[in-house]
Amino acid sequence: MSSLANIVDNLTVEGELCEALADGAVRCHACGHHCLIREGKRGICQVRFNKGGKLHVPFGYVAALQNDPIEKKPFSHVLPGANALTFGMLGCDYHCGFCQNWLTSQALRDPASNVAAQFVREITPQEIVKQARRAKASVVVSSYNEPLITSEWAVAIFKEAKQAGLLCAYVSNGNNTPEVMEYLRPYLDAYKVDLKCMSEKSYRTLGGTLQNTLDGIKRARNLGLWVEVVTLVIPGFNDSNEELWDAARFLAGLSPDIPWHVTAFHKDYKMIDPDNTDPQTLIRAAEIGREAGLRYVYAGNLPGNVGEYETTCCPHCNYQLVKRSGYVIEKYKITSEGKCPKCGEKIAGLWHSQGTRP
Repeated sequence: MSSLANIVDNLTVEGELCEALADGAVRCHACGHHCLIREGKRGICQVRFNKGGKLHVPFGYVAALQNDPIEKKPFSHVLPGANALTFGMLGCDYHCGFCQNWLTSQALRDPASNVAAQFVREITPQEIVKQARRAKASVVVSSYNEPLITSEWAVAIFKEAKQAGLLCAYVSNGNNTPEVMEYLRPYLDAYKVDLKCMSEKSYRTLGGTLQNTLDGIKRARNLGLWVEVVTLVIPGFNDSNEELWDAARFLAGLSPDIPWHVTAFHKDYKMIDPDNTDPQTLIRAAEIGREAGLRYVYAGNLPGNVGEYETTCCPHCNYQLVKRSGYVIEKYKITSEGKCPKCGEKIAGLWHSQGTRP
């Protein structure tokens, strides 16, 4: 544990998302916890710490870096079929027992995650963008741990990525602040949020609050970012009709054009008691989303078992626009103007321009 902490503590710079206080403490604004961090102490995330009255934040390394299909994030309305070079660091401001990226997100909190030390490697923003171009990626994404708490590093990468003509995206728990979103806005195009449940009590067991996540979704949309929302449907935790209706109504109330992904839970990390989510549960959740008025609802993690809920259809004429099987694009029909070719309906999202389709 100490060796891992020493490694990442040496890969830091002075943070920008904070304010210095008169008594030598600092107030961090990277996430919704707004941690008050005194000399020698750390924030809830474990990776932002006060040394000498200054906030030190992660910089100059990755613990995960790979080229993924954009559908894996998941984004269904951002350049379907595109490659997304995805990077992550260590740490999280939550402690979800079902985390599927726990090796990186919980590495500084859980000794069982110490294996993450072997994956830490120093790298520059320029090298990451070079790798994106070699991989023919169209998007650079911060994921695998909570990106909000490493936003200074993400912005350094995104500045290079934007100059190279790439889109930039976050895969986040949505526990953001006005300060961090204003900081990110010049460089960020798309923002995926995990809406974990609709129970304040359950959210607190994960280390967050429901209201701040709901506010975070609104905040991202109000800044003009393209937002997609994911709910991991966990039997006995958040799969009741009541909670699913609450989530769907909230999103539809913001905009019926927000894509909602309901995805299948599988036993992982510390949550091994619930059954894995079956296709019928996902289809039930997706149908609730449709009934609530959402125009784009997707069921994920069970390819071939959820029928139409892998495919993007025109909400006006129901024409198949993007046919998917898992992460594979089998058909792409959206015009370069982002419209349905059959009826001319405008399809919300960030789409391929002429000549760059998959």
